[in-house]
Amino acid sequence: MSKRTSLRLGAILIFSVTLFLTAGAARVLAQGPAGSGAAAAAQENSPHSLNPMKWLKKDPDSTQPAANRPDIEKKLTPKLRASGLLAPAATATDACASFSELDECLAVLHASHNLGVNFVCLRAVVSGVHSSTDLSGCKAVDGDNPVALNKAIRLFKPDVNAKREAKNAEQQAAEDLAAAGE
Repeated sequence: MSKRTSLRLGAILIFSVTLFLTAGAARVLAQGPAGSGAAAAAQENSPHSLNPMKWLKKDPDSTQPAANRPDIEKKLTPKLRASGLLAPAATATDACASFSELDECLAVLHASHNLGVNFVCLRAVVSGVHSSTDLSGCKAVDGDNPVALNKAIRLFKPDVNAKREAKNAEQQAAEDLAAAGE
């Protein structure tokens, strides 16, 4: 038997074994689960499901649509103006345009008001968006990357407990959103 023939026979043998194992495995998988608990595992809502999406618990309120952001901003604008967080001519929509999340914007508004920091400067640092407004008076605005609120507070007011102030501002923002109906 020549070397060439033995190589052919080896290749055919390997191909045949691979084909046999693949076809055999497909038939076994098509049969479904077997053994103790097989009936429970085959049910759709079984805790033994191999689908990771079924492992996640759904919040019962998650099926209800959240209120529309422009509507919430319209509800918040008069309250924010009355508490001095917004200027008389400003709106929550304009102030929060650079934020993807409204609660983050409200937290920045509260932090700037509580600490006496310029909102435009703090907004630019936290959101990473440098709008067309003049930022020349903002000493800590130097990069385009967003910064966490507590780190931004530390940049402007290094003598305060930035973590506590950020948490306080976030709590005030959550209260504002709850009052607005979100």
